[in-house]
Amino acid sequence: MKVVQTNHAPAAIGPYSQGIIVNNLFYSSGQIPLTAEGTLVTGDIKEQTHQVFRNLQAVLEEAGASFETVVKATVFIKNMDEFAAVNEVYGEYFSTHKPARSCVEVARLPKDVSVEIEVVALVK
Repeated sequence: MKVVQTNHAPAAIGPYSQGIIVNNLFYSSGQIPLTAEGTLVTGDIKEQTHQVFRNLQAVLEEAGASFETVVKATVFIKNMDEFAAVNEVYGEYFSTHKPARSCVEVARLPKDVSVEIEVVALVK
């Protein structure tokens, strides 16, 4: 087991890691629209989702993985009415390769953000 940590994504804000590699699989913690410097992105849901993907890209790269090696994504959103906008941004990152996915509406997320995404990926 190997802990993944990069300064190019927000530091963990609790007792967890940005991600863990077990055998050849990388499990990310959920990423929220927080910059690596710790600033919350407060724009519309699309801007927030892009920041989540920038964070995911940073932890995936640190793990030796990429969006092309993601096998499963889980999307948590505060308002299912924003699903189409989140899905549009999601499709920019997963256009040719489409991993398995779940999407759930939740009552609340850390720091009261509107979106959080976690992934499982194969390590190259």
